[in-house]
Amino acid sequence: MNKKVDIKKKFDSFSEYWTPKILGEVNDSYVKIFKAKGEFVWHHHENEDEFFLIIKGQLHIKMRDEEVVLNEGEFFVVPRGVEHLPYTIEEAHVLLLEPKGVLNTGNKNTDKTVETPEWI
Repeated sequence: MNKKVDIKKKFDSFSEYWTPKILGEVNDSYVKIFKAKGEFVWHHHENEDEFFLIIKGQLHIKMRDEEVVLNEGEFFVVPRGVEHLPYTIEEAHVLLLEPKGVLNTGNKNTDKTVETPEWI
């Protein structure tokens, strides 16, 4: 069933950081959101690109050879296989579009790994 989604209300419904939540699905991908603050973990996704769209705040994405700074309304695609480290200085709200089954920590299993994201 199709329904509109109020992204701001969805962000207001949780407080934890680096914990993706599923908002919907498009073909074989999930539309996810997460709140970011501080540093995530160095990781890569072997077979999937990773799409980051900044809804609120600013997100930095370090890669081994460059760093991208994303502001509200900007997006960036981290190509598959590229090791990266997302981090923020202040809280940021981020929307992801990625294939179902993608682990948020990619090739790493850490305390920030979310095996099964929650639908909200």
